[in-house]
Amino acid sequence: MVGALLLAACGGSVPMLTKLAASDVIVAFGDSLTFGTGANESESYPAVLAQLIARNVVRAGVPGEVTAGGLARLQSVIDEHKPKLMIVCLGGNDMLRKVDENETKNNLREIIKTIQAQGIAVMLIGVPRPALLTSAPAFFEDIAKEFGIPYEGKIVTDILYKPDQKADTIHPNAKGYRRMAQAVAALLKKAGAV
Repeated sequence: MVGALLLAACGGSVPMLTKLAASDVIVAFGDSLTFGTGANESESYPAVLAQLIARNVVRAGVPGEVTAGGLARLQSVIDEHKPKLMIVCLGGNDMLRKVDENETKNNLREIIKTIQAQGIAVMLIGVPRPALLTSAPAFFEDIAKEFGIPYEGKIVTDILYKPDQKADTIHPNAKGYRRMAQAVAALLKKAGAV
């Protein structure tokens, strides 16, 4: 754990993950960004990611879900799909609904702890605060460093700044989700998972 934290603290290095076998299941776990709101199911980032990395990627996204809801359904998703890796993308609805930031952070920590306690690898995606000029809050990166897991904190913000890549103010379109999948695939490759 300390080694992973030191690795994460070094500029540019990515915490390593165990290489996934071709038959291993990945669960993309989150809200509408994972569900693919704003595009067809086949254009959602989990569907595109599955094509890019030739793995089974389960799309476990619930539109409108806050981190407390994610935490509540987490174990049933793990039990159903038995993943080797989970990609967590939650927190945007907490910010939209003005949930206390400490509650959001604690829920994300509990989600990651629960996943890791079962021997499942985790990757975290940060989402931007709803604002005119915005970026993902620093707590996403802090949590990723705390748990020594790979983190992608720029792609969602970048997509939402590009009118041709979004369906509305908070959701990508098919082009945006493809970019999101490409960023996740690139990070999984850097981390040695694929």
